[in-house]
Amino acid sequence: MRIRPSARSPGDAVASGEATLEPSDTHLVALAQAGERAAFELLLRRHYDAMHRIAWRMTGSRTDAEDIVQEVCCTLADRLAGFRGECRVTTWLTGIVVNACRDQYRRGATLARLKAGLAVLMRAAAPEETDPYRRIWLESALGRLDPRLRETLVLVAGEGLTHAEAGRALGIAEATVSWRIHEARRRLAGEFERSFEGERRHG
Repeated sequence: MRIRPSARSPGDAVASGEATLEPSDTHLVALAQAGERAAFELLLRRHYDAMHRIAWRMTGSRTDAEDIVQEVCCTLADRLAGFRGECRVTTWLTGIVVNACRDQYRRGATLARLKAGLAVLMRAAAPEETDPYRRIWLESALGRLDPRLRETLVLVAGEGLTHAEAGRALGIAEATVSWRIHEARRRLAGEFERSFEGERRHG
C-alpha cells in the first residue's frame, strides 16, 4: 500500500508551531519513501547530532565525523528504500554510521585521531574517573582492545544502547554483544591488575 504524502509536509507543520505531536520516525520514513522531501529533511535534522556524536566517538576527529555523517546523509535517500522496519530507525541509522566509520578506519585513520577517539570513549565509559594516572591508563588499555570490542563499547557504554540494539546496529547476535562487553571488561580488569601489581612490586 502506497502512502500518500500529506498536503502539508510534517516539516511545515512543525515549523509553523501548529503541530502538537511530532511525527514518529517510522511515519517520517514512510513519507520519505513515498517521495516527500520535507519528511526526509526532518528525519535528518532529528538524528544528525546523534549520528555525529557516534562518528566522533569512533574516530576522535570532529572533521572526520562531519565528513562521515555528510557521506551518510548523501546516500541515505537511496538506503531508505531498503528499510523494512525490522528495528528502530535510530538503531538502523547507528548501524549505517558504524559501517561508515569502519570504512574510514580501512582508509587509514591516524594514530593521533584514534587516541583522541579513545579519550572521548573513556570519558563516556568512565565519567566518574578523576585520577589522572588511571584515566591515562584507561585510554591506553582501550587502545589495545580488539577493534570489535572497542566499537561495541562505544555503542553500549558510550551511547547507552541495549545489547539487542547494539547487536542490530553491528549486525551480530545479542549474545555476541554480551560476550564482547564481558570480554572487554575482563581484559581491562586483567590489564588493570597487572599494571598495579607491577607498581606494587617496584614501589
